[in-house]
Amino acid sequence: MQTVMRGYRGLSLLVDLNWDRIFSFGTIVVGLLAGAYLGSALTPLLQP
Repeated sequence: MQTVMRGYRGLSLLVDLNWDRIFSFGTIVVGLLAGAYLGSALTPLLQP
């Protein structure tokens, strides 16, 4: 149990130190997914 608590504290510390990087990565992923969705939704409308 002690090892689990130490691992959790270590993971919590890493998240606290790197939350901005995680947020930036998530924002990029969401933007790419939104672009892919819009591209696939608008492509049939542009076909003659």
